[in-house]
Amino acid sequence: MRLAVIDMQRVFAEPGSPWATPRFEEAAEGVRRLLPVFGDRVTFTRFLAPEEPLGAWRAYYDRWPFALQPPRARAWELTDEFAGRALDVVDATTFGKWGPDLAARVGAGGRLVLAGVSTDCCVLSTALAAADAGVEVLVVADACAGAGDDSHARALDMMDLYRPLIRIVTVEDVLGQSRPVPR
Repeated sequence: MRLAVIDMQRVFAEPGSPWATPRFEEAAEGVRRLLPVFGDRVTFTRFLAPEEPLGAWRAYYDRWPFALQPPRARAWELTDEFAGRALDVVDATTFGKWGPDLAARVGAGGRLVLAGVSTDCCVLSTALAAADAGVEVLVVADACAGAGDDSHARALDMMDLYRPLIRIVTVEDVLGQSRPVPR
């Protein structure tokens, strides 16, 4: 079982950012509680802008031109709290972080626990792709935050429709079943 901490970056944490996630700190508290249980089985992810947007991404970045920043830009950094704890990082220019890199870490038929931001975008996209690949996905509702409370709830409701491939759980659920986490 692997914990993927999705996009706990400055661009989503800082109140002045156009992409600020209102309950970022609440999600961070859930992540803090999960990290010790997973030890070295944690992957942090980062959303990055592509060097040159292609296809429909061009219209997306026309709407959000501030985001066309290089990979080393401050906006894309993990927050200070998590940067020092992120020993394993997967970067992607897509909302969904499920791909060959994360798949290799989870393994065939593995189990993926998701936390982070935003529930209604990158967490949702990652969960659906991983479930399609045959991975059991646990989305930790109280360790995630969305663009707003309503969109967070709607995203959780939508993912819950994919049960048993995707299950919505709480930090307490994971802590209760994960001491110790099997390798």
